[in-house]
Amino acid sequence: EVQLVESGGGLVQPGGSLRLSCEASGFPFSNSVMRWVRQAPGKGLEWVSYINSGGGSTSYADSVKGRFTISRDNAKDTLYLQMNNLKPEDTAVYYCAYGSERGQGTQVTVSS
Repeated sequence: EVQLVESGGGLVQPGGSLRLSCEASGFPFSNSVMRWVRQAPGKGLEWVSYINSGGGSTSYADSVKGRFTISRDNAKDTLYLQMNNLKPEDTAVYYCAYGSERGQGTQVTVSS
């Protein structure tokens, strides 16, 4: 059974930083492409970032490029998202995704 458990969200002021983590189990994490997606209040799911299995290839949505960094530790079956210079429009529930599977999400709120 695929399990994805996100953590690290919270309330942060504009310009602040957060680091999200996603602990994965139930599938071959080290051989798997992983993604972060998010859902803002009242909006649909938005793709945020992608990383290949080895971590050497990444891509980002234009809205977060230059501010967010995706990474992974295959020895720990864990995916990360470092978010810097956060903006109010980054407020959303953030999910890590393996194919069509997602975890329960972690809430990120950016507000003064």
